[in-house]
Amino acid sequence: MAAKHLDKAGEPFTLVSMNEYHYLTTLLHEAAGGRRKPKEYAVPISHLLKSPSSKLVVDEVIAIDKEHRVVHTRGGERSYEWLVVALGWIPDYFGIAGLAEHSMTLTNLASAARIQEHIVSEFARYEQDKDPNHLCIAIGGAGLTGIELMGEILDFVSLLCIRFGVDRRLVQVHNIEALPMILPQISEELRGIAQQVLEEKGAKLHTGTRIVRVTPGVVWLEDGSNISAGTIVWTGGVRANPLLKEAGLTVDRKGRAKVNAFLQSVDDDHIFVGGDCSWYEEDGKALPTSAQLAAQMGRTLALNVRSIAHGRTMKTFHPHLQGTLASLGREIGIGDVGGVAVSGMPAGLLKEATKMKYMWQLGGIRLAATKGVEIVHL
Repeated sequence: MAAKHLDKAGEPFTLVSMNEYHYLTTLLHEAAGGRRKPKEYAVPISHLLKSPSSKLVVDEVIAIDKEHRVVHTRGGERSYEWLVVALGWIPDYFGIAGLAEHSMTLTNLASAARIQEHIVSEFARYEQDKDPNHLCIAIGGAGLTGIELMGEILDFVSLLCIRFGVDRRLVQVHNIEALPMILPQISEELRGIAQQVLEEKGAKLHTGTRIVRVTPGVVWLEDGSNISAGTIVWTGGVRANPLLKEAGLTVDRKGRAKVNAFLQSVDDDHIFVGGDCSWYEEDGKALPTSAQLAAQMGRTLALNVRSIAHGRTMKTFHPHLQGTLASLGREIGIGDVGGVAVSGMPAGLLKEATKMKYMWQLGGIRLAATKGVEIVHL
């Protein structure tokens, strides 16, 4: 979002991205869960950056040398005067044996496509050999990502059962969570509603249950039991890109770089950090990582980079948490909007409306009109 604001202001900059497209991170569960084709959740960056002074370089950042103000990429070195770091996150496996090797993660558009394709291929394999493990899906983690993914998959498998002529009662979708509840960031009342909705759709929720190891096709639990599953997806933990720590920046236990009120690194005032990489504290408490805060940071990052580059006074970042919405499938959801609890179809509609809002913020009325038709269901 910072690049979009810099582009709109006509401020010259270079954006280094691994892809030629921007993907809709908060909707990856929809792509993985088969709601639409994964490619529909991507927008070419060339459609977003309009200023001739905005430059896109498709490359991968592999190191940051803050002493010499150089970013190292696969394609070479790039010097900078002011650097904005928004490298996102990587999965955190918490040292669980075999988890990284034998599970899939929902980290980007390509991984979402792999999950969708894998689930379909498992149904096709069941058609051939009737092995029930092909119809078993295990999801680790019951935060927003894990629960939204589960809601999508529960709807998706019902469609696949029709497509492949499979009895829906044979399909198992498990969620394993170490905490004693799902969705810890929302109220107990809403958690109860979410649990009821998911279980009515056929979900098997295992709260207060730790995964201790994973072997090919098997999730082992702390009580000695196991779940055999043809599809295993891990959504139970993330941490910031390790390049921040490797660059010598002060980081928290999640690897996020500590920033000041202007979103500058506390170690180097030529480096700004935003999104999931940013450790920002308000009243002594670190802000959570969230898409809405990342978008708000984008505006402040752009404003402050321009200000410091031109000798103007920077603005303090003021976060505004507007609530949390979670989809529980294609039609319904739950959430807290401005302190008001919502659930069912109204929450589902609000969730869809947030997509349109983001499209408008990202690309104006044109993107909202074109991409909104593809991904918004009202």
